[in-house]
Order: sequence, then structure tokens, then C-alpha cells
Amino acid sequence: MSPHPMSLILIVDDNPNNTKVLFELLKQAGYRVLVAKSGESALERLQSVSPDLILLDVMMPGVDGFETCRRLKASPATQNIPTIFMTALSDATDKVKGLSLGAVDYITKPFQQEEVLARVNIHLKLYHLNRELEQRVAERTAELSIALTQLKQSQLLLVHSEKMSALGQLVAGIVHEIKNPINFVQGNIVYVDEYMQAVLSLLQVYQQHYPNPVPAVQEKAEGIDLSFLLSDLPKTLSSMKLGTDRIYEIVLSLRNFSRLDESELKLCDIHAGIDSTLLILQHRLKAKPDRPDIKAIKEYGALPEVECYPGQLNQVFMNLLANAIDALEESMVSCPLSEASRTKGDRPTIGIRTELIDGDRVCIRIADNGLGMTEEVKDHLFDPFFTTKPVGKGTGLGLPISYQIIVEKHKGQLECISAPGQGTEFVITIPVRVATPAIPKIV
Repeated sequence: MSPHPMSLILIVDDNPNNTKVLFELLKQAGYRVLVAKSGESALERLQSVSPDLILLDVMMPGVDGFETCRRLKASPATQNIPTIFMTALSDATDKVKGLSLGAVDYITKPFQQEEVLARVNIHLKLYHLNRELEQRVAERTAELSIALTQLKQSQLLLVHSEKMSALGQLVAGIVHEIKNPINFVQGNIVYVDEYMQAVLSLLQVYQQHYPNPVPAVQEKAEGIDLSFLLSDLPKTLSSMKLGTDRIYEIVLSLRNFSRLDESELKLCDIHAGIDSTLLILQHRLKAKPDRPDIKAIKEYGALPEVECYPGQLNQVFMNLLANAIDALEESMVSCPLSEASRTKGDRPTIGIRTELIDGDRVCIRIADNGLGMTEEVKDHLFDPFFTTKPVGKGTGLGLPISYQIIVEKHKGQLECISAPGQGTEFVITIPVRVATPAIPKIV
């Protein structure tokens, strides 16, 4: 019994006696057999069938065995089928020619049945072993490719974690150094304001009782422009208070945004994270000489506190919002708005909308009215190192890392909806409660 009894063998020979002998021999051995009486008919038949082995006669009218073999090896569909020549020729030159055309062996006429079966069996066995090996190599290659992708993703996440940890330490240090002096200034401005009000009230009493001061006092009052000073000093103190309050808000936002020392799941306010990110990006939203200010329109739904990794989730908001700003700035360069368009309200805008879905999932939508993107670009958005930004401006890591944070760490989804001329919207969906913390898989 042959090692592969279901193998299909094609016999190509114009001699009926030869084909009959071979057909019966191979049938009895358990093979499936087809017969072609010429090279032309064999080539035509091979367009619809794919045998595991071809027994090919050399000396045939019309297209001989050598030319048939050459055409077989020139076609991708048949070039790997093992071909054994059958010939009465004993000249070494003919054998070398056949082997050089791609034949794997020769069977010499008249046939010896044991020899035919032995050669057929061994070449079929080699053929099937080779195919099995190729399949295993292909499967292993696919496994290695998946493993490599997972490894790259894990490395990205680890690098990101290290960078964010270092950033967290830096931010924490800056916040600590700024917070103490700003608290001191902010606290003392209250007393300065009280002291100033007391001094001003005293000056007003003096002015009421001594409307005509001595020349030296009158001269000094005119020299320091006392009237302007009395009216501007409260405004100055008020501006200083607003400034210190603003610095204090930024410090709190930095602390809230980073939260990078929080490596465990915590219940957090999603809106606070978005607001702190917007505050940090406020300078990029302001108007510039070549574009108007970017409007951030917030439509917040009623959300419960969400179980999440706050620092990493804020990093996702930072990536998406920064990308939206980049897209809008690019659209302003490509299609500057006219004054008429600005008057009509067609301004660069980022929309941020949140909602609770089915009571157990939170959806955050971040959309811009920029130029949008093609399907081809969308297909590669989450590929590591893919970027459409100029060299030196984008690393191609922001979106892949954001995808990992949402999908792997928070068991959620991150999708992109975009079309040319229609703007871009990123949709984040995460569960209100994560069942089990996601641990990056290291392959």
C-alpha cells in the first residue's frame, strides 16, 4: 500500500499499451489515476485539476515531453508538481536536459513494475512531506508574526509606562514646588486687599475733611496721579487674584491629569479628567494670527464614577484632543476661513459628548470638523509608528498606545469615524466597572 493512497497521478503518454499497464498498476496500488494522450491535452486538463504527480512520456508527437515539462514549470499553478519522465532513451544528454527542465526522476522503458511503484512512492512521499513542511512553516511564521506584534505592543506599553512614570515624578515635583509659593501669595492677597481697602477708606476721609491740602501734599498727589492710583489699585489687585487663582487651577489640573502613581483601578470622575486635559491644552485652543480660536463644546451626560486607571485614561484624552487640534490647524492651513465664514459660525470646533449606555457602559465622543481622512489612512491609524504628520512632529505611538489603554487595560473599545471633508470622531466606550484588571501579555 502506498503512503498516500488518495494521491492523484496524471499519466501523459500517446501509447495506449503503456497507459493501460501503468493505469492498472497504479489503480491496484490504491492511487487515483488520470490519463492524457498528448502534451496539449495534458496542459489543457491541468487547468482544472491538480495532480500530486505527473508521469510524462518524452517522445510524443506535437508538444513533446520536454516542451510540456518546460510549460509546466513556467506556470505558478503547476511548477511544484513533481514530474517523472518515462523514456526509452538512455543517452545521458537527454536525461540531463530533462532534469534541468525540472523533472525529479526518470523511468526507463520497458517498465519494471516494482521500480515504477518504488519511484512513484518515494516522490509522492517527498512531495507530501514538503507540502506538510511548507504548511507548518507558514503556520509557524503566522504564529511568530502574531507573537512579534504582541511583543511590540507590550514593549510600547512598557515604554509608555516608563515615560509616564518619569513624567509623573516630574509633574509631582513641579506641582509641589509651585503649590507652596502660590498658596502663600494667594493667601496673602486677601490680607493685602483688606489693608488696601483700609488705606483707601482713610484717604477718602482725609479728602473729605481736608479738600485743600497744603502745597507739598498737593504736589505729591499730582506727582503720583493719586486719582488714577485710587481707581486702578483695586483693579490691579483683582487681576493679581485672578492670576493666582488661574495658576492654582493649573496646578490642580496638572496633579489631577498626571495621577501617574495610581497603578490600581480607582473610581474617578471622567468629566474632571477631560476638563483638566482641556485646561492644559488651553493655550493651543486660543486664537493665533493665522486662525481663530478653537471652540471646545462640551455636552456632558450624567455619568457615575467610573472604575479606571485615571492617569492612563487622561493620557488617552490628551492624545485624542491634541490630534483634533492638529487636524484643525492643518485644515486652517489648507482651507483658511474667510471673514464671512467666521461670521457665519463656521469655525474650528471640537465637540466632546459623554453618555451612559445601558447603565453599565460610558461612551465618550471627541469630534472635530477638520478635513477628515480616507479609508486607507483609517485602516492604519492604530498601527505602531504610522503617522501622517511631518517628520519630527508625530511619532505614530499616540493612537496605538491609546488603543491599548482602552482595549487591553479597560476592556473597552476605541473606534474612529471619519471621511474626507466630514471631520473625524473618536468614540471611546468603557465599562463602568472593570471585572478584572487587564495585564499586558508578554510573549
